[in-house]
Amino acid sequence: MSGGENVRPVRAELALLDLYDEALPQVYGYLLARCGRVSLAEELTAETLLAAVTACRRVPPPVPSTAWLVGIARHKLVDHWRAAEREHRGLAAVAQEPGADDDPWENRIDALVARDVLAQLDSLHRAALTLRYLDGLGVGEVARLLRRTVPATESLLARSRAAFRREYRRIGGLA
Repeated sequence: MSGGENVRPVRAELALLDLYDEALPQVYGYLLARCGRVSLAEELTAETLLAAVTACRRVPPPVPSTAWLVGIARHKLVDHWRAAEREHRGLAAVAQEPGADDDPWENRIDALVARDVLAQLDSLHRAALTLRYLDGLGVGEVARLLRRTVPATESLLARSRAAFRREYRRIGGLA
């Protein structure tokens, strides 16, 4: 790569840096108005800016602008909503007991309790259950991602499911 090929991405990064102070409140405001949660808006704003820096390093780089950053923020918000919906469906499936009522409101409550239960588990149990049941990965792939053997992962999943059931019963008020 010649020196000239690297100049354009550097200029884009500098333009992004110059735009930062002006655009940050607008990007954050856009996200906060749509998601309604400060912590989520902050997280998505950070993801937006990281994605913008990554984009500025491409050849040819984009021309940074506030509208461009809001567009990235919009994509980050949609990605978040999609992930939340996948998680909701997975939690509802994990939480639903056989023969349970098919009332969508009850399923939603169960999914919220399941999300709270998952948050109470230790990080390894939470990671194993999330990868296996929410992300839909096979045991072998979960093992690879957690850097464990398949038998160790199967054992971890069994312990994680048992911990989830105990905590679900405790939090959900079930005996």
